[in-house]
Amino acid sequence: MSIRLLVAVAAAFFALPALADTIAIIGTGDVGKALGPAFAKQGHTIVYGSRNPDRGKVRDLVEMSGDGASATTPAEAAAGADIVVLAVPGLMVEEITLGLGDLSDKIIIDPTNPLQRSLNRLEHGVDTSNAQIIQAAAPDAHVVKAFNTLNWKTMVDPSSAGGPVSIPLAGDSGKAKKKVAELVTGMGLEPIDVGSVKDARWVEGMLILWINNRYGSMRDSFDFHLRQTN
Repeated sequence: MSIRLLVAVAAAFFALPALADTIAIIGTGDVGKALGPAFAKQGHTIVYGSRNPDRGKVRDLVEMSGDGASATTPAEAAAGADIVVLAVPGLMVEEITLGLGDLSDKIIIDPTNPLQRSLNRLEHGVDTSNAQIIQAAAPDAHVVKAFNTLNWKTMVDPSSAGGPVSIPLAGDSGKAKKKVAELVTGMGLEPIDVGSVKDARWVEGMLILWINNRYGSMRDSFDFHLRQTN
């Protein structure tokens, strides 16, 4: 093997993450389309879970997600994954989690918000938090709340926020939060550990506050991003 080829092989090897994972993205909406390709760029293998995996838009998303990406049913995607991302409607997380089969020892990333319309505003639609609901539905998994405080456009282009954007992580497993923090950092975002899964309720409230003021007709519109300072 030539020196030039050896150098090329070594460069390719060290460009990969220390441990590449298979990541199941359950859902192919805006959040799934933002996170799947972003994780693929970090060297992870992406499999999308969709009710219609052969749909044209799903096939296009697979093509955007690098070598080895694929699409199948949600349960099949989750079964072969190390990490499962629930990019699904917020009020359906329990039903969808229960339908994914055995999730023991898997990391579940929860980017959802339980939005429920009440008159002219959105309210927090559950008594606890979506992360706690998911953890109860999959008690042997490691749930980490993440990516729920910003819109998908900022996920794709963090620089559009005008400065560093911190992603709060809430969960009971320090090891799982460390793994998710690596994914966050790889996207050009900054992870911040905000506590246990019980703290996810307050993190979910950030997005609800933003939506009601961003799109409410009775208030001045504003945008905000969490930014950690030393």
